[in-house]
Amino acid sequence: MSKILVIQGANMHLLGARQPEIYGTTTAAELDEMIRAHAKQRGIEIEIFYTNNESDLIERTCRAVTDGTDAIVCNTGSFSYGSYPIRDCFATMKLPIVEVHMSNQLARGIHSVTATGAKALVMGFGHDSYLIAIDAAVRMATKSKGTSS
Repeated sequence: MSKILVIQGANMHLLGARQPEIYGTTTAAELDEMIRAHAKQRGIEIEIFYTNNESDLIERTCRAVTDGTDAIVCNTGSFSYGSYPIRDCFATMKLPIVEVHMSNQLARGIHSVTATGAKALVMGFGHDSYLIAIDAAVRMATKSKGTSS
């Protein structure tokens, strides 16, 4: 069984109320349930961690290396615009990190600094971006362990 850590960064707790024209009306709690149901179907252990604090995001990412986590899926939220410390943290991790965004940031003229440190990036599929990113993270973790997927 793979263990995936989903990190929700700055302002992600506001889903459902935050810019519904971009992110929809699904709340953070509803998205969490969608993620948990998807993980359960696939036999994936999932942990979801929310933070609006850059240092907490970095600390949780670093702790994942020793707590049995196989891969990380992270929506850095508004940290993506300029957090070089998060980018550097991602770049040094041996665990696969998949950055995820619901909207196509490139179409919105946004460049994610943090994504340049991640192993992969999934964006533009709405809430399904998380499900795609989780499946990709499991696949990457499986390959990095040297087993077939």
